[in-house]
Amino acid sequence: MYKKIESNPRLPRELQVYILKKRLDLIQVIIYMGFPKIFMENSPQGVEELQKALQKKLNFVNRKLNIAITKIEKPYGNPNILAEFIAGQLKNRVSFRKAMKKAIELAEQADTKGIQVQIAGRLDGKEIARVEWIREGRVPRQTIQAKMDYCCYSVRTIYGVLGIKIWIFFDEAQ
Repeated sequence: MYKKIESNPRLPRELQVYILKKRLDLIQVIIYMGFPKIFMENSPQGVEELQKALQKKLNFVNRKLNIAITKIEKPYGNPNILAEFIAGQLKNRVSFRKAMKKAIELAEQADTKGIQVQIAGRLDGKEIARVEWIREGRVPRQTIQAKMDYCCYSVRTIYGVLGIKIWIFFDEAQ
């Protein structure tokens, strides 16, 4: 079901979908978005259109589909939103280092303990592909108890496909 919602061109890719309740007659879907105002302003009937399209795609004839859109409190603490931001910068031909530093700056404003951003591919159009990364703060990827969030994202630029990976460290789990 997530793939069906994610492939909808009206919605941005930086959303998280959770199926909350599933009964015989009702399915409740919660969509977490970083900036829901943008979605609401573009089409005021967007939620109803999305609901009808999903009911058709998923063949929910006898079931009612209830969609709720919730705002993420600190959107730049979410790696999917940061990856979407970096992808937009790279498509606009901003230097990859500048885009990575700006993303780290935004993540630090969202009260994260550490962040690591990695971009791989033909950076700045060079013929030989390479991997560049920047880390700020602590990113304990080997510690199981650490509360981390991760995103892997690919973006198609005029030079080729670039891979973006983001690790965000929030806090030690107790």
